[in-house]
Amino acid sequence: MKYEIIEEKGFKYIEAGTGEPLILLHGLMGELSNWEPALDHFKLNYRVIVPILPIYELPLLTLGVKSLSKYVFKFLKFKKLNQVVLIGNSLGGHVGLVFTAAHQEFVKALVLTGSSGLYENAFGGSFPRRESYDYVKEKVEFTFYDPATATKELVDEVFKSINDRSRVIRILALAKSAIRHNMSKDLPKITIPVSLIWGRQDKITPPEVAVEFHQLLPNSELNWVEECGHAPMMERPTIFNDFLDKFLHRVLLK
Repeated sequence: MKYEIIEEKGFKYIEAGTGEPLILLHGLMGELSNWEPALDHFKLNYRVIVPILPIYELPLLTLGVKSLSKYVFKFLKFKKLNQVVLIGNSLGGHVGLVFTAAHQEFVKALVLTGSSGLYENAFGGSFPRRESYDYVKEKVEFTFYDPATATKELVDEVFKSINDRSRVIRILALAKSAIRHNMSKDLPKITIPVSLIWGRQDKITPPEVAVEFHQLLPNSELNWVEECGHAPMMERPTIFNDFLDKFLHRVLLK
C-alpha cells in the first residue's frame, strides 16, 4: 500500500485529495489496498478517507456491526465531517447502512457494493480446514469471478488472519453479528440517494440480494458489473469507478 496510514487520537486512516468527502469502508477480510484503485482515481476531485475499522481492537463482548457503526460516528465527529458520501464493500456496506439508518442527517449519499445486511454466503460460519493453505486459497478465489484476482499476497493475509486464534474469534463474532442484524425493516426509511454497484457473478451476496436492496431502498439505482464477483472495486476498478463517477456527479455536482 503506497498510502501512509495516519494515526491520531486513537484513529487510524488514510486520507488523500480535497473536496467533497468520500468515506470508504472496508469489509471483514478487506485490506486497505482493496480501495487503492478508487483512491488513485477519486483523490483527484474529492477528499477520500479510508478509516481502518477496529475489528481487532474493540472489546470482543461488544464487537458487531452496531459497535463499528458507533466507531464511524466518533470518527466523523473527530474529523468534523458532515454530509459525507459513505461507500462500503461487504461488511463495510453493512456498517454504512447501520450508520445511515441511525444518522441519516450525516450522509449525503450511500454506495453499496457486495454489501451484507440482507443475506450473504459468509466466507465461513466456521473454518473447518483453516490450517490448509490450499483450502484458504480456494475460499479466497471463491470471492472473485476471476480466481487470478486472489493474489498470493491477499491469500497470505487471509491465511494469517484465520490462523490467529484471537483474530478468528473476532471474525466469526462479526460474521454472526452481520447475519443477526438484518436490515430489511430499516431500508425503506433510508431516503437519501443510494447507488448499488454489484458484481453479476457475486457468489457471497448474489444478484438477488442486490435486487432486493434496490426494491427496499426507495431512492436507489442498481448498476451491474459483468464478469465480476464480490469486490467490483478490486476486480473491475475501471467500471466501478465509472459508475461511481456518474453517481457522484449526479448527487453532488447538480
